[in-house]
Amino acid sequence: MATASAEIKVTAEIAAERGLSGPEYVRVQQILGRDPNITELGIFSVMWSEHCSYKSSKVHLKRLPVRGKLVVQGPGENAGVVDIGDGLVAAFKIESHNHPSFVEPFQGATTGVGGILRDIFTMGARPIAVLDSLRFGPITPDKSAPEVSLESIAKNRRILDGVIRGIANYGNSFGVPTIGGEVCFEPCYSQNPLVNALALGIAKKEDLFFAKARGTGNPVIYVGAKTGRDGIHGASLLASAEFTEESQQKRPNVQVGDPFVEKLLLEACLEAMTTGAVVAIQDMGAAGLTCSTTEMASRGGTGIEIDLARVPQRESGMTPYEIMLSESQERMLLVTEKGREPEVLQVFKKWGLDAVVVGEVADGGLLRVKDHGIVVAEIPAHPLAEEGPVYQRPIAKPGQKEESAADWFVFASEKKNLTDNFKWLLASPAISSKRWITEQYDTMVRTNTLAIPGAGDAAVVRIKGTKRALALATDGNGRWCQLNPRLGAMHAVAEAARNVACSGAKPIAATNCLNFGSPEKPEVMWQFSEGIDGLAAACNELETPITGGNVSFYNETLGSSIYPTPVIGILGVMEDATNVLKIAFRDDGDVVVLLDGMGVASDSSAASGSNGTDSHLAREFSSSEYSKTIGGIVAGQPPAIDLSAEKRLQQCLIALASSRSIQSAHDISDGGLAVTAAESCFASAQARKPGDTLGACISIEVREPAESAVFGERGARAVISVSPASLDAVLQTARKYGVNAAQIGKVNADGIFSIELNGSAIIEESVETLRDIWAHSLERALKQ
Repeated sequence: MATASAEIKVTAEIAAERGLSGPEYVRVQQILGRDPNITELGIFSVMWSEHCSYKSSKVHLKRLPVRGKLVVQGPGENAGVVDIGDGLVAAFKIESHNHPSFVEPFQGATTGVGGILRDIFTMGARPIAVLDSLRFGPITPDKSAPEVSLESIAKNRRILDGVIRGIANYGNSFGVPTIGGEVCFEPCYSQNPLVNALALGIAKKEDLFFAKARGTGNPVIYVGAKTGRDGIHGASLLASAEFTEESQQKRPNVQVGDPFVEKLLLEACLEAMTTGAVVAIQDMGAAGLTCSTTEMASRGGTGIEIDLARVPQRESGMTPYEIMLSESQERMLLVTEKGREPEVLQVFKKWGLDAVVVGEVADGGLLRVKDHGIVVAEIPAHPLAEEGPVYQRPIAKPGQKEESAADWFVFASEKKNLTDNFKWLLASPAISSKRWITEQYDTMVRTNTLAIPGAGDAAVVRIKGTKRALALATDGNGRWCQLNPRLGAMHAVAEAARNVACSGAKPIAATNCLNFGSPEKPEVMWQFSEGIDGLAAACNELETPITGGNVSFYNETLGSSIYPTPVIGILGVMEDATNVLKIAFRDDGDVVVLLDGMGVASDSSAASGSNGTDSHLAREFSSSEYSKTIGGIVAGQPPAIDLSAEKRLQQCLIALASSRSIQSAHDISDGGLAVTAAESCFASAQARKPGDTLGACISIEVREPAESAVFGERGARAVISVSPASLDAVLQTARKYGVNAAQIGKVNADGIFSIELNGSAIIEESVETLRDIWAHSLERALKQ
């Protein structure tokens, strides 16, 4: 072949600088039958990067359940798709933008949202919602990590601020509501924040589009923003390598987003699709033009030929290497029917966007790249996209410290008043209100939102034109996964599904974002493998197949890894949108009921899932948020999990919502029963007139330490409120599903929140006082 890139002689050393190992470089030579030129080397380096090829995770991902009766499209396309009835489908997916968000928080988060939105409308679906799942280092002094310096805390705050502004800027400007998510704080994320974004879209089933080129001679059209030098090697240098002290110098590898251009791109793409002239479409995300051309050709079993001289460019003097590897945002690649390209070009012209025929579909299965007619790269598309290296990385369980009672949380003496500790817990970053974050988001644009952040356990959006609604929740507990990756991953699925069920929707499918350290470390690969098995077990039991997602490795800095953090997003369908449940207590005199999927009373045995000994409870409780916040202790094991109990509880909650027999529902998770009940009071206060605050008096009888009883985080439980007239029907429904329903208190109009344990008051305070601490402590701390 002729080449315009022969001025640089490629060597194994140059290949290594771009992330290709010695054996990988040899494989490149074998595929080509010669040495690559520098452009071809760059193309291989991004396509075979960890971020794009999943070379360390493929062998494990095969164990995940990906099929189900409602799954229309599973992993392998831009987004997963499920059938939601009435001829409609939902496209949804979660992905990470972790490393760019550390290097440049605002643009990293902005382009993370932009990228996941393009994944949705590339499928032909109109985006209707965004959620985020975020992890940062401590932003206030952390009792469990006294080594975290004030300088590090200040840096974490700057990263947090940039990320939140970036998410808000893109979603608000684009015109899609950011309606939910989660934010966690742990020391391990100080040098490596996690920014995972999830998007949801709706389409008619027959209007779906896929990234599969076909039709020899069909034109290939570049549309959207012009190509620049931003984002070059973002996939291979930022997302496929650990951070070093030089990481901040990688700002040019971070893309720059423009939400207003993306809005135009959305409308233009959806309109172009209605012409019937579009054959295939692919987002130019990671690896840009390289990924879109290669993957469309490979999926279609064709070749693609393009000429880079036709690519719209915003910078002069760009080389073929730079154009092919640029990750400039807001760009798409389309294949249209030959002869009908003027129809498509006219649509994009109307929307003021570049649209240029840059090539055509070809026979032979080659990606052929020209520059002013001169061939600068020629690579077989299928080996490039699908035959990259696949590693069975070494796996080794990390050595763990032998723990004893001396390492675990020590419970307070019997009848000790816990009000002050409760206040301290409510003020902690993990538990306190996130309204100071979510108020920066437009949550109501497009008027579909039925449950805004904080109002319910899951985000809920109506499906216009139908009676249905969709519920979405994200969850992940890195601390639990660090202690036990398999169990922690199971809990992530269970809680996300439980949150969806608490909103009144039936969980039907999942997407995941798997955030881990370096796959070159056997200990990390053990965590990953265990996490996969945990996700598989829970998704199989709860019937939520995984339709797609993202693996993010190399989340570590200077050799120090983050907690293993699999984040799960669960999608649920609600047949009648008017049945949506929220967490707020509603009426004075309503009965507070504890639902327990274990089907037995919540004594010490049920709570621990074992013989109920104090040592076992202490070991389990040491993994809780209370133990971390109050005792400065992170140890032990997460609570045992019973997936059949989780399923029973979820079925019961869905039935209760459908019958409209309960007033509210809120799952028990971080902070245990006390936080759950208090948050239902806080949500009530927010929904009512000032001074008209509902309280709750909770009274329980248990045979376990008070702190374990009220702050323990065992799953398969939820707190509901019921009008006295509906109580018998609720108890009967619970029995039908094998769920224990215990009356534990009443909603009151005196604005007092109290918990009695075995007849002794252990927490008592006005709701307004508690709510002020919960709502404003973190804001005040951040302003200091």
